[in-house]
Formats: sequence, C-alpha cells, structure tokens
Amino acid sequence: MKYTVNETCIGCGLCAACCPEVFVMGDNGLAAAVDADTAPENLDAAAEAMGGCPVGAIEEA
Repeated sequence: MKYTVNETCIGCGLCAACCPEVFVMGDNGLAAAVDADTAPENLDAAAEAMGGCPVGAIEEA
C-alpha cells in the first residue's frame, strides 16, 4: 500500500513522528510520503498516522 499527503497538510509533523519510515517532513515544512510501498511491519503505524492527521491530508494511493 502507498500513501500520499495532499495539499491540505499544515506541517504539524504528527505523521513523521508516528511513522518516519513512511512520512518525512520536507524542506518546505510540509509532510510527504516516501515513494514506495509501505512495508508490512509499518502498516499499523502508517494507518495510525493517517487516522490522526488533524486535517485529513493523508490518503491511500
């Protein structure tokens, strides 16, 4: 499964703190998802990050 971060991201950093294997903070201060399939061992943390995003900026691709 892949994830994307859309333009509503406010740069809170929750996703990168929750699942740094999948989400990173860019130089622009906003989150981005790594361009790879999420490893099975990271699926729970990635789903938690998506569910916890305060603006719903994380989507399954």
